[in-house]
Amino acid sequence: MNPIKVGMISLGCSKNQVDAELMMAMIVEGGWQVVGDPEHCDVVIINTCGFIEDAKRESIDTILEYCRKKEEGRLRAVVVTGCLAERYQQELAQEIPETDVVLGIGKNSHIVQAIREALEGQRVVEFGPKEDLGLEGERILANPPYFAYIKVAEGCDNRCSYCAIPLIRGGFRSRSMEDIMTEVRRLAARGVREMNLVAQDTSRYGLDRYGKYMLPELIHQVCQVEGVDWVRILYAYPERITDELIDAIAKEPKVVKYIDIPVQHGSGKVLREMNRVGDRHTILALVKKLRERIPGVVIRTTMIAGFPGETQEDFEELCQLVTEARFERLGCFAYSQEEDTPAGEREDQIDPKVRADRADRIMELQMDIAFEFARSCKGKVLDVLVEGRQGGRYYGRSYMDAPDIDTRVYFTSKEKLSAGQLVPVEITGSREYDLVGVAR
Repeated sequence: MNPIKVGMISLGCSKNQVDAELMMAMIVEGGWQVVGDPEHCDVVIINTCGFIEDAKRESIDTILEYCRKKEEGRLRAVVVTGCLAERYQQELAQEIPETDVVLGIGKNSHIVQAIREALEGQRVVEFGPKEDLGLEGERILANPPYFAYIKVAEGCDNRCSYCAIPLIRGGFRSRSMEDIMTEVRRLAARGVREMNLVAQDTSRYGLDRYGKYMLPELIHQVCQVEGVDWVRILYAYPERITDELIDAIAKEPKVVKYIDIPVQHGSGKVLREMNRVGDRHTILALVKKLRERIPGVVIRTTMIAGFPGETQEDFEELCQLVTEARFERLGCFAYSQEEDTPAGEREDQIDPKVRADRADRIMELQMDIAFEFARSCKGKVLDVLVEGRQGGRYYGRSYMDAPDIDTRVYFTSKEKLSAGQLVPVEITGSREYDLVGVAR
């Protein structure tokens, strides 16, 4: 008898992807086969995102698509997990009765039993405490084997007024350093060369468990693991970027000189209403400090345009921040009105078209900055992590590029290369956001 084939579609962020990878390992341990193509499986798991409206729509569309495939006889069961399932729980189960399993994040560990029951003809709808979401265990990587995301914590305590993450994921809880290091060593032994440290607020790591910020210490320990070449820090809040953290990034050779800092806005008034801290001047001071203390640092950030009550003056201050800070990497999103959040309940919502137009304007400003930065890289020699080959050229990422979200380096090589190799590349030019070069 052929084993049951299970496909996984994981939507949303890298933290959600880690949850999916843990579930895939459980499925294999349960005796089933995980397949890469969800079009050729018996059971599909849709690990949903429920963060903003566009993500929710994508999740629902994907669920409905696979429910139709089941009705056509191409699937035996549709399983829904992740943030949308956790956020809407019984509502989701009732609105889409064609689903066979709906699991909240606290029941991820029940995935094998839930699928087994579904295949026996039962409908499974289960939810549990958010804190029951497991953070450790074997993983089957959903991405190429040379990089991995290391989730150092779950949940969030920041309570930004626009954000539903604490409602979905619960309060902030750090993993123990011992558990994280066990995972890093296990992945490094399997050939993972790049460790991307992630959490909803990576810079808070350790405060709840150890009583102080422990990200610098964690970085030092990860860098000591044999086989690890790159360590990358994602989602560090600006107010928690300490001198100790800056020193760790600057002095550890394995830490790529890259940091992701979601600043969200440039207006002090809007930031206060977001339940954030700082203003354009404090952000610019931090950017200046990072560039002085970490030569060659690349800073990624995210912005929100069209927050409730955002005046034209507020928006112009956001534009001014973008122009003055000249972030190397930036994404701007139109504000998404989320139910059960303080910002979502405000009456001074900005017209959706105005939100979108403002977000577009920020990205137009950033486009010129990004193109100029790419041109400034000409003549540099960068180590590039090879990812593939396209149109007679190789492509990969430099230290300046996080997986999935940033740009690429396209280059030629006289030698035959393999994915996962680190190769020095001389940059000879740029093509809009991307760099082009020649392997040395």
